[in-house]
Amino acid sequence: MPSREQLSELLDPATTVLLTVECQQGVVGPDSALPELALEARRSGALANVARLVSAAHQSGVQVVHAIAERRPDGRGANRNARLFRAAERLPVQQLSGTTAVRVAAPIEVAEEDLVVRRLHGLSPIQGTDVDALLRNLGCRTLVVAGVSANVAVPNAVFDAVNRGYTVVVPSDAIAGVPSEYTPAMIRNTLALVATVVTTAEVLGCLEGPRRARIRPA
Repeated sequence: MPSREQLSELLDPATTVLLTVECQQGVVGPDSALPELALEARRSGALANVARLVSAAHQSGVQVVHAIAERRPDGRGANRNARLFRAAERLPVQQLSGTTAVRVAAPIEVAEEDLVVRRLHGLSPIQGTDVDALLRNLGCRTLVVAGVSANVAVPNAVFDAVNRGYTVVVPSDAIAGVPSEYTPAMIRNTLALVATVVTTAEVLGCLEGPRRARIRPA
């Protein structure tokens, strides 16, 4: 566990980006395609904590990137090489481009300066998307990863970010998966080996502290 000073250094607003993972209405909203996951994200407080992190990021000058998973109505370009993808095709709620299902879910607020990255394929918010290039252009060194799910997309994002040289911070109470007991096991046995695991309160304590955010050059 890092000290407050060490975490503050990691979370320098000039070099930190907050990545929200699949916090979209069709995943964690009231009409989710995955109601068990949506219930857990809300019941655990993870979704509310993501919203708190996003709000603090906006106030402190930390860039926010929202990673959204979607598919075309005709399914072109979508994966079909795993049971997960084939099951998703049969769900009553589809994550179709341009629909409410792929909008960022409440209570998370999207600011004008936020970046929204949409992908039509794969399991990772980073691999094969614009996220890595955007992070490098933003001067990112530390990536804070929050959202869903602890089963698939979040560990994919963490591993891909680490493989690309970023330092990853995971607020353990701002991610969710199913069943509920799986998330702490994943954090303890896997994510803690490659990322700095903290709480939402610890991140907020750094972002909301007296240090002024530095402005990135235009």
